[in-house]
Amino acid sequence: MRAVITGGAGFIGSGIVHAALSGGWEVLVIDDLSTGSVANLHPAAGFRRLDVTGPGLAEVIAEARPDVVIHLAAQVSVAASVADPENDRRVNVGGTRAVAEAAVVAGARRVLFASSAAVYGEPQELPLTETSPTEPAVPYGRSKLDAEAVLAEVLRPAEVDFACLRLANVYGPRQRAEGEGGAVAEFASRMTSGRTPVIFGTGTQTRDFIFVADVVNAFIEAALHEGVLAGEGPAGPAYNISTGRATSVLMLAEGLRVATRYPGDIEHEPARPGDVEESVLDSAKAERTFGWRAHVDLQTGLGGTAAWFTQQA
Repeated sequence: MRAVITGGAGFIGSGIVHAALSGGWEVLVIDDLSTGSVANLHPAAGFRRLDVTGPGLAEVIAEARPDVVIHLAAQVSVAASVADPENDRRVNVGGTRAVAEAAVVAGARRVLFASSAAVYGEPQELPLTETSPTEPAVPYGRSKLDAEAVLAEVLRPAEVDFACLRLANVYGPRQRAEGEGGAVAEFASRMTSGRTPVIFGTGTQTRDFIFVADVVNAFIEAALHEGVLAGEGPAGPAYNISTGRATSVLMLAEGLRVATRYPGDIEHEPARPGDVEESVLDSAKAERTFGWRAHVDLQTGLGGTAAWFTQQA
């Protein structure tokens, strides 16, 4: 298996690279290192420092002759998307178009895209399934949803299989605080360095927190799937990647307090624009289609995350 992984020096992408290499794949990482880190790069992977919205992308992907392209390079900060929605679209929609078009030219058989639970916005029903209404509350969610549409527009006519993995709130070692699961990274970083963690809003809002190792496995299993992933209709290629369990932000903070042995207080500040009140996703479709389900429970995941942040402090 030959794979091109954009964003492969990042939090999730670097984990996929390591898992792919362990499985005997040939891997080329494309990353502009704007948020990824050289320290995350695996020495056995090829690496090209490129912006997916810039020149040279198609040629580099064509040279790699990938079987699969896994596209994670993105603008992932909700706050940044609100502050500069045009840049958010440039990276997340324009970059996805460029990657998809390059994958077609390179003869890839499949493209996997890191989409997001943010495409749903404030849910009208719980748990969210792939056919639930998509009404993004923030520009980030809109750009991810529009990127899904771009993939269908480019890849369906070319008969390239694809899947949009709608990730719940991912957390784990190597994470920066800006991403969707960033509350875990922010809390862990503050607690392990003796700074006071801050909850935005009451803390009763719920999220579906999923450990990064489970997400890595989802991409690997989707890449190896022998059948077709891109079902018919807008939701056909969509797959929720989640635990199916809702956890309040207060419960999360208390779990990390135990895991990090943090003795101090937790402060509250006003809720941020665009924050949904409740979110939990049903991932049964992924299990039915390519045999994936989450295995890491929250306590275990938080323990591993806290240990990593403690080492960094």
